[in-house]
Amino acid sequence: MSQTLVPTPGADRGAHPSPGRLRPLLRAVAVAACVPYLSLKVAWIAGSHIGIPEGSTLLDHRGLMAVANSVTVLMDGAVIVIALLLTRPWGRRVPAWLLGLPMWAATGLLLPIMAGFPAQLAVRAFGGSVNNAEDTGRDAFLHEWVFGVVYGGFILQGLSLGLLFVLYARDRWGHLWRGRVWDLPKAGPGGRATRVCAVTAAVLALYPAGLRLLWAGGSTLGLNVSRADERTSDFHVLSALDFGYLAAAVAGALVLAFRRLPALPVKVPLALALALAGSAAVACWGAWFFMASFAGTTDAADRPTAAMLLSYAVQMIIGTLVAVTAVRFLKERAATPAGSTGRTGTA
Repeated sequence: MSQTLVPTPGADRGAHPSPGRLRPLLRAVAVAACVPYLSLKVAWIAGSHIGIPEGSTLLDHRGLMAVANSVTVLMDGAVIVIALLLTRPWGRRVPAWLLGLPMWAATGLLLPIMAGFPAQLAVRAFGGSVNNAEDTGRDAFLHEWVFGVVYGGFILQGLSLGLLFVLYARDRWGHLWRGRVWDLPKAGPGGRATRVCAVTAAVLALYPAGLRLLWAGGSTLGLNVSRADERTSDFHVLSALDFGYLAAAVAGALVLAFRRLPALPVKVPLALALALAGSAAVACWGAWFFMASFAGTTDAADRPTAAMLLSYAVQMIIGTLVAVTAVRFLKERAATPAGSTGRTGTA
């Protein structure tokens, strides 16, 4: 995506007046929501054990944890940069890819937390099972309050950044998702490659989606010993949500590639994240778990199985293919003259 995605100056302002106070408020929320996480990480890098109980595995590899904490400080600091980019005048001049890539990654990392943490709390409130140190015989990983503080901050970051991006994208690229699928022109010369990406992603998704569906239903197929022994309602909830991200990503890609469901608004598969956010959640968390799998562990029961590693690797491929499908659609849409369609009459 390039400057061709920028509409004519003022094209959208009449239809969508820019809210003068909402953006600064959302920016302040996004920045403030980073403070608890950044404070904890900086304290841990400095040697503090706040929030970390004695015997936690986090204390076993101090050098590795210092590097990991430094990386996550940079990642969360990027949220502040993105919030400024989405709300300052200079942010409108940033190339689309330079904003799109970090926003895609931020969406992929934050969306599962925004959906998963409240869902876990809801299930627990209705009697869902939870592992604690007494149940497993292991030392606690972190004090329970840390999860509430950190995940609460992530949820606020995700909500504020998401709203800011919607406002920004509406002003800059709103013309790309207007209308319905039947208004879209027939696929151009690159349409075959786009369809191949979408179909390949759909076929590959059968493996990780099947595993997640089995795990959500109680199966231990492909799980390592510790994960199989320590499953709780939290695990089943997250497995079901992982299946949902895969299904959403593939469904969005197929709609964009094949232009089916003609009465569907274009913004459903695109702006409502069936393709973009779904692909981000699938790819980013697949990459996160894949890299975390190679962190040293002394217990063979904790090492991921070949089935788990393969699932994470396939997720990265699926997410990338779906993202490519969405990007190709946006570039094609941007190059299409306004009002041009490949269909006439009703679908």
